[in-house]
Amino acid sequence: QAQLVESGGGLVQPGGSLRISCASTGIVFSTYTMTWYRQATGNRRELVGYITSAGITNYADSVKGRFTIFRDNAKNTVYLQMNSLKPEDTTVYVCNARRGVLDYWGQGTQVTVSS
Repeated sequence: QAQLVESGGGLVQPGGSLRISCASTGIVFSTYTMTWYRQATGNRRELVGYITSAGITNYADSVKGRFTIFRDNAKNTVYLQMNSLKPEDTTVYVCNARRGVLDYWGQGTQVTVSS
């Protein structure tokens, strides 16, 4: 059974850095595109960025230059490195694994940026 578990969230000061992780089980991790989303107003999900099975990345304009996604296929884990954090980055971050019609979601991890 596929499962994604995020970890590493917490409280960080503005301008600080945080790395969150998403560990997967039950899927052939290396074949999936891994995407990070975050909760937006109105219970929408905002795309943060993704990394394909080939290692190609793409980011939302709001995080470009500050956030980096990378994956470790040996550990079946994808990471989101967040630098220069702003209060408006505060929300729940959720990871997604997708390959064709196969689509799995984690439960999310809370990131709070506050002094």
